[in-house]
Amino acid sequence: MQIYVFAFTVALIVAYFITPHVKDFAIRAGALDAPDARKVHTRPIPRMGGLAIYLAFVLAVLASMHISHEIAGLLVGGTFILIVGIIDDMKQLSAKTKLGGQIIAAMVLVLFNVRIEWITNPFGDMIYLHYWSIPLTVLWVVGLTNTLNLIDGLDGLAAGVSTIASVTILLVALQQNFWTVAILTAALAGSALGFLQHNFNPAKIFMGDTGSMFLGYMLAAVSILGTVKSAATIALVVPIVALGLPIMDTAFAIIRRYTNGRPIFKPDKGHLHHRLLEMGLTQKQAVLLMYVISGCLGLSAIALTEVNKGYGALIILFLLALAFFGAKKVGVLKDTGSLRSN
Repeated sequence: MQIYVFAFTVALIVAYFITPHVKDFAIRAGALDAPDARKVHTRPIPRMGGLAIYLAFVLAVLASMHISHEIAGLLVGGTFILIVGIIDDMKQLSAKTKLGGQIIAAMVLVLFNVRIEWITNPFGDMIYLHYWSIPLTVLWVVGLTNTLNLIDGLDGLAAGVSTIASVTILLVALQQNFWTVAILTAALAGSALGFLQHNFNPAKIFMGDTGSMFLGYMLAAVSILGTVKSAATIALVVPIVALGLPIMDTAFAIIRRYTNGRPIFKPDKGHLHHRLLEMGLTQKQAVLLMYVISGCLGLSAIALTEVNKGYGALIILFLLALAFFGAKKVGVLKDTGSLRSN
């Protein structure tokens, strides 16, 4: 058995069987997600399911690979962001406090020398970032962490999108014989997929910020490890396109709130999944449609690794044009009014 298949299998089995126990723990701890005007569920549901994803991922990694200095940094940083998520799921941290925790978690990677040190110059060779690597790494990690956090609005959505993105990066890593990234993304995909069995509509448990922030953080961190092989392919382009759905949804939310004079961090019901529900789709239909979109973006990301820079630029421009056309059609840029944060 290939080691990445082993990592995926261990993570999948552990996540599947441990999630019910995490659910019981969340209920006892009082970590319940109550319905409100912005949410689509109608009864309190236990959250903090990300703890199962974390435990499955860590066990799979420990069973599958040697823990180097960089991998230790990922695990330490991932544990820290998990703790921030657990506290938020139980006590509802303020946006500033949560952001501070995310920045500290990102700095853990920098301290363990996991950082974006090179980027590709489209017109030439690689560019060494020097001290700029620190703020760029923090921005990258915090950005992806929040991107996954913001899309977690329907049963199974964040877990499914994370699985698709992880498999996309896994396939590119295998293509480039980068086994460290392959094993890590296999473990991440298995963890998310195992949890998804309990999280798909009707969800028995939510991953909460514990899970969405952990998944976003790990996808960002694992991608940074790809700079050892290719700054353009794994570290930036592939995860950006693979996570294009939540990234564009977040970008449209910022544009929508800014152009309508509303606070950028004020929640609303203008996200893509809200619009799809308003159009008459059920939760399952909306989530499955967003899976299909994520899958197409994943295939596009893989295609980018097989073409030259000219064709790659055309693919990206086409995807951006399609995204803006779709956003206008669905109405995610329209003002919906802000809602009180829960």
